[in-house]
Amino acid sequence: MAATDLSMQLLRQRELLELMLFKLEELEMLVTTGRTRWVQHATSEVERVAKALASGAILRDTMFVDVATQWGAPEATTLRELVEIAPTEAWREVMGSHHAVMTGLAEEIAQKRNAVNQHLRTALRVTQETIAGLGEPTGEYAASGALVGGAGSRLLDVQV
Repeated sequence: MAATDLSMQLLRQRELLELMLFKLEELEMLVTTGRTRWVQHATSEVERVAKALASGAILRDTMFVDVATQWGAPEATTLRELVEIAPTEAWREVMGSHHAVMTGLAEEIAQKRNAVNQHLRTALRVTQETIAGLGEPTGEYAASGALVGGAGSRLLDVQV
């Protein structure tokens, strides 16, 4: 049945979304702890998961059309709309669960992506300020990247 195939595809997409969230958290930990040696590898893994999500989306969209047709809905039906028109309570529950979990994961991924981007921008700014301040006091930074100390300390001692 097309609905079963769609449900299985949605489950695979959920697993990929969870993997994406994991990889973003991994990347965030690397950046915030200064373990920049592995950032390139973590970024590559995030990109691989994004490609897998994109390729799975094509198959999922095809399955949506099949299920929508079987359930008497227009071809351009969303998952939320499929929940509403599902022929049985069981299918409403299954599709509703997929919708709720995937929506939640998408929100978490967006938040985590924004946090990682902020950490990367902060790291870049601190590096640029450090390089620009060679020979001059650069101050002291908190873990967030904010300047917390005055001219008394340095990130890089150039008087060695």
